Amino acid sequence: MINDEMIARINQLAKKSKTDEGLTEEEKLEQAELRAIYIKAWKQSLENQLNNTYILDKDGNKRKVQKKKK
Repeated sequence: MINDEMIARINQLAKKSKTDEGLTEEEKLEQAELRAIYIKAWKQSLENQLNNTYILDKDGNKRKVQKKKK
């Protein structure tokens, strides 16, 4: 799970990467790992929200949102 400290570290690394100093290889790996964790948490949050979302049709019937078939 992502927490405020992780988000602060992601932001800190992003700011440092934009400077002339840049990031070390170790920091680049840490940044990639933190970003992957953040994206995974974001996707899970969105999926949970969509699992609790219903659509009302024009007749007033509720139906659950479903994943699109590929």
